[in-house]
Amino acid sequence: MILALETSCDETALAAFDPQRGLVGEWVRTQIEIHGRHGGVVPDLAAREHLRQVVPLLLAGKDAWAGGPVGRIAVTRGPGLAACLALGVAAAKALALALRVPLSGVNHLRGHAWSPFISEHAAAPGNFDAALAELLPHLGLIASGGHTILFRIDSDRTVAQISSTRDDAAGEALDKGAKLLGLGYPGGPLIERAAAGGRTGAFDFPRGLGRRADLDFSFSGLKTSLRYQLEKMPLDEIREKMADLCASYQQAVVDALARKTRAALGRGGFRSLGLSGGVANNGVLRQRLAGEANRARVRFLAAGPGHAGDNAAMIGFAAWAGAANAAEGGMDLRIDPGARLDQA
Repeated sequence: MILALETSCDETALAAFDPQRGLVGEWVRTQIEIHGRHGGVVPDLAAREHLRQVVPLLLAGKDAWAGGPVGRIAVTRGPGLAACLALGVAAAKALALALRVPLSGVNHLRGHAWSPFISEHAAAPGNFDAALAELLPHLGLIASGGHTILFRIDSDRTVAQISSTRDDAAGEALDKGAKLLGLGYPGGPLIERAAAGGRTGAFDFPRGLGRRADLDFSFSGLKTSLRYQLEKMPLDEIREKMADLCASYQQAVVDALARKTRAALGRGGFRSLGLSGGVANNGVLRQRLAGEANRARVRFLAAGPGHAGDNAAMIGFAAWAGAANAAEGGMDLRIDPGARLDQA
């Protein structure tokens, strides 16, 4: 059994994963309410909450994971907020010492990369290797508050980055858009809710780098376009057209993500398409990418609602499924706040 810990940002999460049985249990303490009062994640507050929550979280899941046996501790080593990562790694080292088991450092982004496969493993744990072979090479899209990345997983399970955003991430664009609209934090779910019934073509927002042949993303111009649009509108008109504004803004984000993903699929050779990261919970995006996968005649795999955002299950799963991508650090394991997807 692998006991995994995730503390890269504002979720204190623990999971126990057994390669033979699947997920044994998951335990999470979220900080959304705390950071919502500040309009975004405050690093010092996040680290303080991890310190306050990590021991109670371990105790909450003890009846499940203590029945083990635990054979390995896996922990997020980066990317993420330095103080939050450091606290998680320190806790993981203490656990590894106490249980006398090895310690693996896992790249948070590779956790996202593998998260759509968690449900595939759950469907047939004993047949996962054969099922995975039918899905590789795999094209994946990570869309979160901090990252927008296209990547591939090849038949040997190596992970390679194809493209990324040149500025804001998709989730960041949604959060900033929601803040401009006065909706609050986190922005993605609030914009999606406010967009219900709105017209997606009511406002012409830009699709960054849409005409370029490369696969990179850009969302900074979208946020600026929304700000300029709002500056031209009286407050009463903004309130009256809130659904249209949100629907049009959300559609611009979805279009940008879908168009680049379609272009990557068009280069051929993929057998599945994955979607993960916090923005993967957006129903419009999920439906759009499912359509792209159908047109390309590949399987569509989306991370489950509980495994799309930051979670410990994906860290434990990646430590096993992508074992070659885990850093065997032991007590010398160090954090890497700026880690890239193509780094172990």
